Amino acid sequence: MPAAEDRRPPTFRLLIVPGVTVDKWSRVWSERRPEVALRIMPAEHAQLGALLSGEADAGLVRLPVDPDMFHAIPLYTEATVVVVPRDHPLAASDEVTLADLVDLKLSQPLDDVLPWTGPPTATLTAPRPATTVDAVELVAATVGVLLVPQSLARLHNRRDVTYRVVTDAPQSSVALVWRRDEQNDLIEEMIGIVRGRTANSTRGRTQPPPPAGEPARRSGVRRGQSPGRRKR
Repeated sequence: MPAAEDRRPPTFRLLIVPGVTVDKWSRVWSERRPEVALRIMPAEHAQLGALLSGEADAGLVRLPVDPDMFHAIPLYTEATVVVVPRDHPLAASDEVTLADLVDLKLSQPLDDVLPWTGPPTATLTAPRPATTVDAVELVAATVGVLLVPQSLARLHNRRDVTYRVVTDAPQSSVALVWRRDEQNDLIEEMIGIVRGRTANSTRGRTQPPPPAGEPARRSGVRRGQSPGRRKR
């Protein structure tokens, strides 16, 4: 008898970093590949080990990633916001710039996802908080402000803090990522979904051979018609 694991339905395992939402793409996947379960695997921003080990098939992660090890399709870039106490003077503005932050203490967590080290004249709170959640708690306690992608500010929002877009801050981009040595029809399916291809699109999919005895059709050429002369 086959092992119980062999009888499990096929699964596509998708790694998701905090702040990324996949409701729309999950719905499209279930419509197009109902025979393959989509398993969402929450991960920290830098947790690419599951991709390298084969525990995950692909991931929606933040760039950059090592181009020698991973394929990456950039999907979108997020605005960066500053998280401040709700009664902070910056809360009165619709948008701010880095120049507005130079005299403030910056709480920069160890899991920071922004590709920078903070404004040149900013003072970092010490010790650095371990996580973004811890940094938000420090902001609520009026110990510094926090710069994060907008999706993380929404994810960790609370009543005693708010956030404003920083127009000239570095930004974070999200991409679909998978190992360079791994390519299959399910990965191609996910690529098509995140790129917005229609269900009938054959781009990137392996095309089945024509039935026995039936010649392959030439695009735009009718049977019995020379490729060089088309009927007008």
